[in-house]
Amino acid sequence: MRARVCVTLKPSVVDPQDRTIADALHSLGYAKAEDVRQRKYFELDLATTEAGHARALAAEVADKLLANPVIESYRIEVD
Repeated sequence: MRARVCVTLKPSVVDPQDRTIADALHSLGYAKAEDVRQRKYFELDLATTEAGHARALAAEVADKLLANPVIESYRIEVD
């Protein structure tokens, strides 16, 4: 089963790279791009056929390695 983990900074955390990308978009004429948030995306192939077990494994991996819970949050999708 495949699990996808999308990690992003919490809304209260300001990332200079996000601001730089937004400013570059504005300078290129994309004034309607109001904000940019970049993310980290991971795909995990897990040896299980149960969606609940795959979600629990992905959450454990995200908590221990993929995300910093102080400044990041994550979302999990399972196929």
